[in-house]
Amino acid sequence: MFTKLIKSILVVLILSSSVTAQENSSQMSSTEKEEIAFLLFDNYETLDVFGPAEIFGRLTDLYTLKFYSLEGGIVTNRHQVPIMTEKLADINKKPFAFLIPGGLGTRVEVNNDKLITSIKDISLTSTFVMTVCTGSALLAKTGLLDKRQATSNKRAFAWVITNGPEVQWDKEARWKVDENYYTSSGVSAGMDMALGFLADRHGLDFARNVAWEIEYNWIEDKDNDTFTAE
Repeated sequence: MFTKLIKSILVVLILSSSVTAQENSSQMSSTEKEEIAFLLFDNYETLDVFGPAEIFGRLTDLYTLKFYSLEGGIVTNRHQVPIMTEKLADINKKPFAFLIPGGLGTRVEVNNDKLITSIKDISLTSTFVMTVCTGSALLAKTGLLDKRQATSNKRAFAWVITNGPEVQWDKEARWKVDENYYTSSGVSAGMDMALGFLADRHGLDFARNVAWEIEYNWIEDKDNDTFTAE
């Protein structure tokens, strides 16, 4: 009798679990994927782009990744990594998140008025805006970070802040969040920010699981960077 009771309970639990999984799968499939739009330009920093791309790209049920540049076509960085891009002007709906990387190319692009205007326009229509490394200099140049808290690559900090004198720059943060604007420190910090973004959207355990899947030691403390600006 006791054995039959245990078997009955197990059957109920298995059926219940199956129904729940089917319901969750149905809900997920009916949810439209959110676009993560990556801006590329000549001499972008490789990990600034592909660190977050690895993290968001694993979540195929939630996000779709697209790569854009001012004129479209193939964009190559100093590591000789070529990426085919679409034109920024061809974005036909507002992205869920717009990510701006850094790299040596930012030194040139901060003076590209057409690109800065495009960055501003797309940022204003995006639900969230993220920058990695010196990408914050490009966003700061638009004026959208004025009076907001932000951070950037600590080794390039002195140069970055000249592009946004009205920004409340944080010399110690790994990444900063000010409403819908996320800015991060240098290179690998973009991965920590991306995971922090997921934690804010989907919960801490969700983000930790993604970090575990890619065997990444996530720095969860956004307010304290190993690298600090003088």
